Amino acid sequence: MSDLPRHIGIIMDGNGRWAKKRGAPRTVGHQQGLEAAKRVIQRASELNVQCVSLFAFSTENWKRAADEVGFLMSLIATHLRAELDFYRKNGIRVIHLGDISALPQNIAREITDIVAETSAYSRMTVALAINYGGQDEIIRAIRKVPADSISTLTAEAFGAFLDAPDLPPVDLVIRTSGERRLSNFMLWQTAYAEFYFSDELWPDWDGEKFDLALNYYKSRDRRFGGIK
Repeated sequence: MSDLPRHIGIIMDGNGRWAKKRGAPRTVGHQQGLEAAKRVIQRASELNVQCVSLFAFSTENWKRAADEVGFLMSLIATHLRAELDFYRKNGIRVIHLGDISALPQNIAREITDIVAETSAYSRMTVALAINYGGQDEIIRAIRKVPADSISTLTAEAFGAFLDAPDLPPVDLVIRTSGERRLSNFMLWQTAYAEFYFSDELWPDWDGEKFDLALNYYKSRDRRFGGIK
């Protein structure tokens, strides 16, 4: 497949609804959502996609029930440990997006460890957005800008203060479960992204559905504000 996006952002939505449709606890939906993420990352790796960013836990998700939040945190930690061999085998570098300082200490340690252990891999990057919000990222970036640089600051220079300044802009945003909004995901990086909305719930996603999104992207005429 030619003309692939370099950077794909995925809002993995519908885990809870997937479980509800089957009369199962929401936690089962989250577990199956992780399996879907692995299938999609595997397909992206096969196609040599440069980067995939996964919206795993937002700054707003803390509003959910305490037991669900606790389960999600435990699931994230367990997943990071369990999938280390998968990342190694596929040459995947894992990075983190979001405010790690506000995460439970054990979760922050697991994230720090997986980032360090995969830092030398270069075939593909998987960015895990955990305790992430686009507005929060921009505010934290603003606080890093030296005061004497504000008057001459450019958009390109500002990008260096974001959570992962080495990543290319997001070319394609995929959102599942029929929702049609960005939900505070990578607001700066998606300025000229294409959007693919799917009615399928996230746990049902696989490589075939991912290919459909890529084919849609290939059909788009990207002008970036110009005229062809």
